[in-house]
Parts: sequence; C-alpha cells; structure tokens
Amino acid sequence: MFEWNEIDDLAVKTSKVLAADAVEKVGNGHPGTAISLAPAAYLLFQKAMRHDPSDDKWIGRDRFILSVGHSSLTLYNQLYLGGFGLELDDIKSLRTWGSLTPGHPEYAHTKGVEITTGPLGQGLASATGYAMSTRFERELFDPESTPGESVFDHHVFVIAGDGDMQEGVSAESASLAGHLGLGNLVVIYDSNKISIEDDTDISFSEDVSKRYEAYGWQTIEVDWTKGSYTEDVAELNAAIDLAKSNTSQPTLITLKTIIGWPSPTKQNTGKIHGSKLGDEELVGLKAALGFDPAKNFEVSPEVIEHTRKLVNRGALLRAEWDLRFQQWRDSYPAQAELFDRISSGALPVGLEAALPVFASGDEIATRAASGKVINAIAGHMPELWGGSADLAESNNTTIEGGGSFVPEKWQTSAWTPKPAGRILHFGIREHAMGAILNGITLSGISRVFGGTFLVFSDYMRPAVRLAALMGIAPIYVWTHDSVALGEDGPTHQPIEHLNALRSIPNLDIVRPADANETAQVWLQVIKNTDRPAGIVLTRQNLPVLDRSNGYGQATEVAKGAYVYAEGSSNPEVVLIATGSEVQFAVAARQELESQGIATRVVSAPCLEWFDSQPEEYRNSVIPKSVKARVSIEAGLTAGWHKYIGDSGIAIGIDHFGASADYKTLYSKFGITTEAVVAAAKQSLGGK
Repeated sequence: MFEWNEIDDLAVKTSKVLAADAVEKVGNGHPGTAISLAPAAYLLFQKAMRHDPSDDKWIGRDRFILSVGHSSLTLYNQLYLGGFGLELDDIKSLRTWGSLTPGHPEYAHTKGVEITTGPLGQGLASATGYAMSTRFERELFDPESTPGESVFDHHVFVIAGDGDMQEGVSAESASLAGHLGLGNLVVIYDSNKISIEDDTDISFSEDVSKRYEAYGWQTIEVDWTKGSYTEDVAELNAAIDLAKSNTSQPTLITLKTIIGWPSPTKQNTGKIHGSKLGDEELVGLKAALGFDPAKNFEVSPEVIEHTRKLVNRGALLRAEWDLRFQQWRDSYPAQAELFDRISSGALPVGLEAALPVFASGDEIATRAASGKVINAIAGHMPELWGGSADLAESNNTTIEGGGSFVPEKWQTSAWTPKPAGRILHFGIREHAMGAILNGITLSGISRVFGGTFLVFSDYMRPAVRLAALMGIAPIYVWTHDSVALGEDGPTHQPIEHLNALRSIPNLDIVRPADANETAQVWLQVIKNTDRPAGIVLTRQNLPVLDRSNGYGQATEVAKGAYVYAEGSSNPEVVLIATGSEVQFAVAARQELESQGIATRVVSAPCLEWFDSQPEEYRNSVIPKSVKARVSIEAGLTAGWHKYIGDSGIAIGIDHFGASADYKTLYSKFGITTEAVVAAAKQSLGGK
C-alpha cells in the first residue's frame, strides 16, 4: 500500500532547496529540473525501486538512468538522502575539482551512478540495452522462469526530458525497444516544455506519447499542471505500478511539470534551466517552501533519519532476494556454475585452444575469418552475443544456431527466435546500436558486440566516446575498412576514420593483417575489460601470412606491433604496416632485400597496445637507430610521423576515394609494392 507522510513532503522540499543552494554556491549549473523533478526522483528512490544503498552493484537491484544528465542534482540529492555514500559536503562541492558531484553524473566516479550521462538521448538509448541485458541473462541463467518472477528480473527506470526526446538516437532505440517488447523498461518523460531557448514550442510540437504508442509502448499521462499545480505523487506512483505490471511492453509515463516550481518568477522559463537563481529568487523559493531564507543547505535531522531508513529497507529486500537466489542455485546447479564463472571474470577453459588456425597460402577476408572466430568463441562463451546494424552477411556477425533475440511474433523466414537468443538485429540504427551496446555492457555480466561498416562508425561516435570515457568494453566489428571495399565508391570508403577513432582516448583500434592475426585479436579483445575496442576488417581477401622459418607469430598481436619479418642483417629500413597493407610491406621487403637493402617488416595491428608496451620493447621493434622508415596504411597519413620520425615516409590516402575495383584503386592511389620500395629508398636518401 502506498504511503506518503509529512516527512516525505519535507524531504522533497529539502531536495529542491539543496538543488538551488548547490548551484548558487558554485555559481553555475542546472537547478530548474532538479527542483521540479525532486518529487519524482524521491518517489523512485524511496518507494518504487528495489535497491540496496550499501551495495550499488547488487545484481538484483533496479537500475536508474538519469538521461537528463545536466540535472545531476536530481540524482545526487537522492544518493545523499538515501545513504548511498554522498554527504552534505559533497552536495556543497558540486562541479568543483575532485568532488564526487561533477557537473554530469560519471560512471565509476560516484557510487550509485549507473552510467555517464550528459549528451542528451544517450541515457535513454542505453536504457534499451539495460532492458535487453536483463531479459538475456534471465533466459540464460533461469530458462524456465516467467517474466517478472525470476531473481534475474529487475526494472530499468529512466528520467528523460524534452531534449532527450528530440535527439534522434532516442527515436532509434525506442523503436527497437517497442519492437522487442521490453516490459521491464519504464521511462518518466519530464514534459516541462522548457529548454535553453525557452519554450520548446519554437522547435518541438509533436505528440510524443502518440509517437511512442506507434513504437509499441504503453503510454500513460500524469499531468501535475492541470488546474492549480499539484505534485500528485500518488498518481505518479499508480502509473509506475501500472508500468511494472506490463511485462510485454515498455512504458512511457509523460509527466507534465513546471520547471523550477515553486520559484516565484523564474519557474516555467528558460532562465532557470541552466543558471543559478540569484539571491532574490532563491529567497523567494525558500519562502515558498517554508524554509528560512537566511540558511543555506538546511537539512533537518528528522529528514535524514527518515530517508536513510532506505538502508535498512534495502538490506531486507536484499535478504529476501538472497533466499530466492539460493533456491535458484539449488535448482539450477549448472547455470549457477556458469554464473559464478562469468561473474568472476574468468574466461572458459580451452578458449584459446578453440581458436581456428588458418593455413599459410590460403586467402580469406578478415571479416570472414572474424565470423569463424566469433563462432569458435561463442561455442565456449554462452555469455557472448551480438549482431549488426542490418549487415549480418556483410559483417559476418551471426552466431550460428544462436537464435534471434526477438519475440516469436516477429519470426521471419530467415531468422528464428529462441530463449536467450544470441543474434541481435539492430536494424539500420547505428547510433542506437552503440548506445545499446553500452547499456548491455553496464547492466550485466555478458559480453556483446555490434557490427557495421567502418565508414558508419561516424554514426556511432558519440556512444563510442562515452564507452571509452566510462572504461567499459563493448566490441565493435567494423568491416569494409578502406577504399578496397571497391565499387560502392567514396560514400562508403573510409579515409579519415582510423585516424579519427585513434584520437579517442581509451579506445583500442585493431586492424589485423590476416586471418590468424584476426583470431588472436579477438582473444585479446575478449581479455580486455576496461576499454572498448574496434576490430577493423577487410571486405577483400588477404593472403594468410607465412608463420614458419622465423617469421613473427600471430600471438604477438597482443603487443600491438611486432617484427613479422627480420632483415637479412641489421635493418637499414623498417616498413610498418597495418591490416591489408602488411602484404605490400612483405612483398616490398623481398624486392629491397634482393637489392641488398636489409629490410624489417613490422605488423602493427593496434597502435594503442603498442604504445602501452615498455620503451625497451618498442625500441626493439622500431629501433631509434634506424631512421629510414615507411608506414603503409590505406587511410590518412596524419599521425604516422610519431612512428616514422622526420626521415620517414608515410604512404596512405589523404583524399576521398572513387568507385572502381579495389586493385585499380590501390594502383591509382599508390598503395602498391612498387610505391613502398620507392619510399624506402627515398627514406634511405636515394640508395
């Protein structure tokens, strides 16, 4: 039965005042929505959600995503009141150096923050991944359970705003969430109709509820603005209960609010969205809420005593869940063993031995080799799942026999659903795919990948950047990696993409030279859990490199770069190449050696991994004493001088491509053995 008393009212008012005081103290921030959303956030944290403040990583918890990340105080105040670890001094230090309360919530920085948000739409889009992860893990670990009744079930709650609804990524993800029938996803849409440019009528007039209804969502409206403004928490709670009871549809609760209420003159204006109230307005707000205008950060002991009872309630919920969890363990020992192995971070025994080995002399595109590797790994790792943005056959991202992650009603002639389906169909929604991969990775313990063409990584970039910022490990399968994709022409041929992606901190860009490097790249990427990785693969066939007679082994890819072929004596020139261009370096070495020029070939699949190696190793691969160096990569030459120095020559493509077969394009654009030989001689000073 829903209960709400005077202390709850006082706690909400306290949240409003804290939001205003914190922004006033630092001089900047976003007080408006934190003031008007205080009742909704308090209701979620104190009444509606299942969580344990003493353990913000408890797997049985509900997840909360503040998609309106600029309104960070909406979350911080509840983490403070609920006893998650923040204290009043943390609220006072909002947006200052070293504080636990940065301007936007940051994952792994503040306890209780599930995801880094701020770029609008990202949190809402990632919530679809959270909800997908919940269903997948329930079906994997508790296959006979009914939706909503498993220990692995939990709800994903989101607070979103008008800005989130305007961003295209939220539309992409909401369409997919409705299609999948993600009944554990509940979005409270704060429809206050105010943004930085004031009334959203200037740019936004659609009926959001009807749009979401068309996506297949359950839609509910809670209007606090009808008549005299009333923050009817009982009505909102009833809407949340209705949302929880619907296990076959995600729910959008449109909550109509007045931003900044009850600020006397700035409520319902853009002035309160992203700036402090000012002395006079702050006094008026406190007076309207019954607080002493002369006091700042006023929190009564009875409020803290009341709100931190959440710690004990959370412990009780945890204890009840633990009993059910033990019952599950007793009933499903095999699944429990799998759960324990995955939770520990351990990889399955025999994984490395299961990797395919490709015969020297064969030719195979690295995208095709990757598909074989994915299936080899998937046979040992049931927690691995993934798919592509409608490019399964092109990206080779299908787990054979894995079954599709869709409801049975959407079965097609080509794809068959199954419980814990491991094949994801993102549709042509690259941006949402990136955000969803983040949500899946953050929500649970599975490993997930998503594929598209490298050129369309542009559509994914905001989500990729956030993954790198958070230090999480989704896997991107980016194929058709250069002009060598051929006849589709310059619109589909990546030129600047490798360089641009390498500029993102904490992102690994890995471009294997052949099929065996591809297998080892996948193994290393699976091992890395603290950063995302893009595996960059060819459309065209590549020769499987010879690994006999002293040639470097593919297992060395974990070092980022290694000596594939040594010179006949101390090298006079070093050829450094990535991916499909390693073959040209190998052929050029033969020609240069025949002319008496000792030549070393370095395969450099991942510059980030190489840069992390000790200086001694890096110097052993690319000796400082050898000034004649050539880099070969079918993309921008910018960035390569770090490795080739002032005397080196970078072979690449600093212009857009063209429509033709890949051999013609390589010839016309100077990605050839002959060009490498000539560059090596030039670097040597014309020898």
